[in-house]
Formats: sequence, C-alpha cells, structure tokens
Amino acid sequence: MPEFYVGLISGTSTDGVDSALVDFEGATPRLIKALNHPYPADLRGRVERLITPEWRGTLTEFGHLHAALGRAFAEAAVRLLQEAGVEPASVEAVGSHGQTVCHAPQGEDRFTLQLGDPNRIAALTGITTVADFRGKDMALGGQGAPLVPAFHATVLHSGSEDRAILNLGGIANLTVLPSDPGRAALGFDTGPANTLMDGWIRRHKNKGFDRNGSWAASGRVSTQLLDHLLSDPYFKIPAPKSTGREHFNQAWLDGHLLAQADDIAPEDVQTTLLELTARSIATAVKSCRPVPCRVIACGGGTHNKALMKRLSELLAPCPVQTSDEFGIPADWMEAMAFAWLARQTLAGRPGNLPSATGAHRAAVLGAIYAAD
Repeated sequence: MPEFYVGLISGTSTDGVDSALVDFEGATPRLIKALNHPYPADLRGRVERLITPEWRGTLTEFGHLHAALGRAFAEAAVRLLQEAGVEPASVEAVGSHGQTVCHAPQGEDRFTLQLGDPNRIAALTGITTVADFRGKDMALGGQGAPLVPAFHATVLHSGSEDRAILNLGGIANLTVLPSDPGRAALGFDTGPANTLMDGWIRRHKNKGFDRNGSWAASGRVSTQLLDHLLSDPYFKIPAPKSTGREHFNQAWLDGHLLAQADDIAPEDVQTTLLELTARSIATAVKSCRPVPCRVIACGGGTHNKALMKRLSELLAPCPVQTSDEFGIPADWMEAMAFAWLARQTLAGRPGNLPSATGAHRAAVLGAIYAAD
C-alpha cells in the first residue's frame, strides 16, 4: 500500500512554495507529484520587506504574515493533491519547513524563525502537519541547518565511492558522504549560490533570475571585486556552519562595490557573482576529507548552465552531475526531504545529523499539529 507524505518548503528565493507528494512504500522514496505554488505578488512583497535589515514593522503585521503564509502553504498542499488525484485522507502527514525570515545560528540565544502557521495547514488540509524542524537542533547546541544532509545520506550514499551532494538554492550547501560507513557524513553551507545573482539581475533587468546564466556569460570577471568578496571571513570558518540572506544580501554586495576603485559594468558584476559561487563551492569541496570523487547537484541552480559548466571546470576531473541521474529530481530534493523528515518525526526517529549541524546529539525534530 502507498505510504504518502507531503513536503513543503519555500527557500531564500521567496518566490513560492515547492510541494512534493512522496511515496515511501518501497526501499527508495518515490516522487509521485511535485508543484511550485507561486506567492501572489503582494504576499511575496510582504515577505521581502520583512527580511530586509531596514524592516520596522509591527508585531501585528508580523502575525498577519505568519497566518497568510500558513494559508499559502495549505493551498499549495491542496492543489498538489488535487492534481495528483490523491485524497487528503490517504496522506499520513505534511512536513512543512515554512518560510525562513531570520536565521541567527550563533551565540547562547541562537534562533531561527520560519513563518507559515502549521495550525492553518493542518486545519485547511485536514492532514496532520509536522513543522518547526530546526528548533530542537538549535536547543541541542546545533545551528538548525543544514537539515537535508540526513536525507541525502539516506537516498544517495554509496558504499563504493566518496560523494558530495551539492544543493544550489539561494544559499549553497554541501553534504559529504564517505563510502566508509565508519566515517560520519558532513554538511555545511558554503556561501551564496543564487541569491546574489538573483538580486542583482532583479535590480538591473527586472528579472527573477538569470536564465541559463546567459547574462553572467556575457560579462567578464572583475578580479579585484572577486578577491574582495572572497575575503569575507565566513568562507574560512570551519564546519559546521550555516548562513543565509542575513549575511549574504544586496547590502553586503553594495558595501563591497563601494570599496572598488573603479565602476564595474552590471554584467561584469553578475559574472563575478557567478565566479564567487563557483569558486567558494569548489574550494569547499576540495577541502573536504575524504575529497569526494563525484559531485551530485540539486536545486534551482542546476538550471544555470554557465554555473554548472564553471563548476565542472573547477572540480575536474571529479564529475559534476545532477541528482536526476540518480533517481531524485533535482528541483524537488528539498521538498522531498521535508516529507521524509515528517515521516521520521512520526516514527520517533532522529531527523538531524549532528556532524552537519553541530548539535550535541541526534534528535527527533519538529512539532506535530493534529488535523482534528
């Protein structure tokens, strides 16, 4: 019999909800249906305003946004099931990551905040919902991120080769899976993937992203700017580590641009940002022990042909492939992971990987919101 779970997540692109219906009946999770549910323009604008450092809104505004995002996540799940022809009663649970609006993983009072009221998801879908996956890991001394490495280890580990799983979202994160079962898997955020490039092209071309990396391919790397960007201390911090738009944002980029002696053409900035992503990832991969002999990429950045080409050049002779070639659709890896995390929670099994997050121990993650 099918064992259905739904995974929901909105990443740093803040463009909508990725939803995945996953069947766990067999030995390998099977994606049944996946959809992106775009945020209405007004809702996305509210999210974007909230996550800027200049936001000075009210607690009431914050609460209304939490409720509105919960409704958007519920609508994404309902639409997914309707198009898949699956009744809500057939789904064991929804795993909702929510929309991250602040991630502060350092210090005694570290916290991470995801909006999207899970009570509303449970009420509007009629399905038990699991959410707030990151908080327990943080309470145990971890960074609450990255969480997806535990899923990577479950579905992409090989006993014959050392692998790295590279997620190219707004932020890039890396999972290192040693073939030796006696060695712990590792995971950490390497730095920006798409977030700076997306923000820059939005500012100059009014486009949501650089399709195929075409604009970046039209310019030239500014060595001076690249060196300045790579001097950021984050790149030298040892793992475990995590980051987000709180650090790598357009204000961060603007500060580096102001420090340049000469003006740089917008297309050259875009090219340099692509090189920043590729160089920081390649350096991170090569610093891992064991050094992976294969890189398996997933996430929206796999569609950026210029980025994938540059990664292949920098990591040669290590092949760079997409997870599609290994049975996990690259666009839906994270949504599938949160379906898996919900299943782990309901079964009372740990969902975090302490070697990736820095938590004191593995733990059952998330809070359960019953549908009735």
